[in-house]
This record gives sequence, structure tokens and C-alpha cells, in this order.
Amino acid sequence: MMRQYCSKPTSLLAILTATSVILGASGQADAGTATGAATEWTQLLNNSELVALVGKSGEQVANQLTQISQLAEQIQNQLKIYQNMLQNTARLPDKMWGDAKADLDRLRRLVNQGESISFSMGNADDVLRQRFKSYADLKADLPDTASFSATYQKWSDTNRDTIAASLRAAGLTAAQFDNEEGTMRALRSLSDTADGQMKALQVGHEIAAQQVAQMQKLRGLVSQQMTMMGTWMQAERSDKDLAQARREMFFDAEIRPIPQGQKMAPRW
Repeated sequence: MMRQYCSKPTSLLAILTATSVILGASGQADAGTATGAATEWTQLLNNSELVALVGKSGEQVANQLTQISQLAEQIQNQLKIYQNMLQNTARLPDKMWGDAKADLDRLRRLVNQGESISFSMGNADDVLRQRFKSYADLKADLPDTASFSATYQKWSDTNRDTIAASLRAAGLTAAQFDNEEGTMRALRSLSDTADGQMKALQVGHEIAAQQVAQMQKLRGLVSQQMTMMGTWMQAERSDKDLAQARREMFFDAEIRPIPQGQKMAPRW
């Protein structure tokens, strides 16, 4: 199914660079909902602007995914520390449990950031396939000759299914992990006992470990897409340079005068 396009000329770049928000104390990119406007932003960009925008965004995304993976690993390690401490006490002190809940919510936001990147890069692939026939015809080394858009969607589905399975094992649902309010409500229900706290820490540790692996896969997919785009843009540039050289050769060709007395007539 074709993804809807973003509504403003800068939306793609804003979505892809918004992952840096997670590095701060608060904030969240709502990339997956920036859709549905009557005027598609693709109509407001000429071809060169569109290609430059997607290419620049892709380079930034690769770096952001590395940072997200590193943050997920940090959260994974911190949750493990809480688990070890909980083995020696009835329950974590309120202050420490508050810190653990904050880490779990940060993890939720990291998951959303990965989903936003997957959506945006798949969206970019759809746009380029519609705008440029030469891009649509270019084959990538993807399973079953799938498009990048479909491959990003498959990554997203797999990621969400894996998280949902981990949550189910702890008696939680994916819906409880969708937003901050649901996450905090679920954690409050687990905070009264050491068993509940341990369950939350274990599932958080597992999801964090999954995200480290999933972000590495997503980064590989983005890099593969950028490599293909680079090959395509180089071919496009070569074709344009060749056409320009032929035009210059034609118009700069020497004009030979017609000898006096010679008639201009076809020679059959």
C-alpha cells in the first residue's frame, strides 16, 4: 500500500533530523502522523531539490540511527543494574524506581524514532519511484525484488511484532507501550511489588536489546538505499553531461561555406 506523503516541503528533512530530539531531556517527533494535506510537498519541489533533500537527509539518518542504537544500549545496561539491585531488596526505592520508569519511557521514544525513520525513508522511496522512471527501473539487491518502501514496511512490522511478543510475556499489551500516558499507567500498576518491578525491568531490558539489533538492521537498509541513490544520481548526471556535450558539439561545429557557383540541391 502506498504511503501518504508529508504536507510541507521541509517535512521530510524535519522528520529525519528530528531523531536528535531524543538526545535531550524531552521531546518527541510525530513523524508518522505528518500526512494528509491536500497539496503534496512533492509538487512544490523541482527534481534537483527533491534529490538533494532526500540525499542529505539519508546521510543524517545514518548518524542518528547509530546514536539511537547507542542510547538503547545504555538503557539496556542501566536496566540490568536495576535488576541486580532489585534482587537484594523488597522493591526499588521511589527515587530509583522513578529513574527506571524514565528510562523505560525513553526507550519507548527510541522505538518511535526508529518507526518514524522507517516511515520517512519508505515514503522517500515512493516519491522517487513516482517522480523518476529511471529510479523506479533501477534494481536493488533486495529479497524478492522488493522495493525499499516495502522492505521498510516489513522491518517496521517485524519490529512491532517482536516488541508485542515481549510485552505479552510480561502480561502487557502493545497499546500500553504506544504513548507516555499508557506506559506510565502500566508501570504504576507494576510498581507496588518487587515482582512487578522486576517484570517491567526484564521486559524493558529485552526490548532495549532488540532495538540495538533492529537499529543496526535499519541503518544497513538506509545505507543500502543511499548507495543505490548514489549510483542512480551518478548515472543521471553522466547522461546529462553526455547530452550537453553532444549539443555543444552540434552547435559549435564548423560551418563550411558553399563554393561559388555550386547549387544547393539534394544528391540522390
